[in-house]
Amino acid sequence: MATIEQVKALMRMHFEDNDEKFKSIALQIAAHEAKIGHTASAREIKEIVQNPKYKAQKKLVKFNTKYDMLEQRIAEYSFHDLVLSEELEIKVQRIITEYRKRELLRKNGLKNRSKILIVGEPGTGKTMTASVLADELGLPLYVIQIDKLVTKYMGETSVKLRQVFDCIQEIQGIYLFDEFDAIGSDRSLDNDVGEMRRILNSFLQYLENDDSYSIILAATNNPKLLDKALFRRFDDVLEYKLPDLGQIQCILENHLDGLALNEVFDNQVYESAKGLNHADIVRACEEAIKYSLINDENISKAMILSYIQDRKGLYRFKEA
Repeated sequence: MATIEQVKALMRMHFEDNDEKFKSIALQIAAHEAKIGHTASAREIKEIVQNPKYKAQKKLVKFNTKYDMLEQRIAEYSFHDLVLSEELEIKVQRIITEYRKRELLRKNGLKNRSKILIVGEPGTGKTMTASVLADELGLPLYVIQIDKLVTKYMGETSVKLRQVFDCIQEIQGIYLFDEFDAIGSDRSLDNDVGEMRRILNSFLQYLENDDSYSIILAATNNPKLLDKALFRRFDDVLEYKLPDLGQIQCILENHLDGLALNEVFDNQVYESAKGLNHADIVRACEEAIKYSLINDENISKAMILSYIQDRKGLYRFKEA
């Protein structure tokens, strides 16, 4: 039987039209049913989920045909999905609390934290944080497509950047500049060109003058490439790192609790996952769940260790 947390998660995903997350939770329930011997129920759930007539809707929605560099995305993660250090959790919670108290702050001549720089390696939770903020605050999430923002034509990028900040002013939401170093690179670098300097200067000016009710996030994997003048324009910096042993344990428990044998949750498994990012560990869990469903087997220690090593094996090609 589904737990109350799974039922609540299913309801939330239904009302948010998040078909993929809904499907994932349903498969977790099926795995649990199979584990406790309810094979018929598990099979029925799997057949419903895998029925081709129930196709997931696209997650990307065009924000405005006039502004093709903006895409609206479904906020598919809640705060429960984030596994953070205590320091980082306090910072994220502070952004949420200050936003909710923004009117009180403004009445007293203060402003909530709304311009946030997010740095860290790929897969550590930067984009997930944008989704969580949108979910927690009930705001739409817009992602600025850097490849469509930056063009080869002189002056066009600055015009598009102005349009983005016009939208930020007019439509309250969470705005994420992903791969931000493409426009935020240090102006003193030898390979810099005049046009990119002008773009960065424009961004700095727009960011400093912004007084909207939106939250602006800029995410980068390479903070060392960013211009030093950027840092003082942001209200806070969130630094994401690879998960430690305690965080690895939380990630595994969040995804495998009730689906795996108790032997899975031990230090050998946690140690084996060291060096992987959040996304890789989640992927290993999902692969184990899929295998257990297809083969009607419980998730064992050997199984999860195998999928963790598979994820680590991918990085051998990167290092070669």
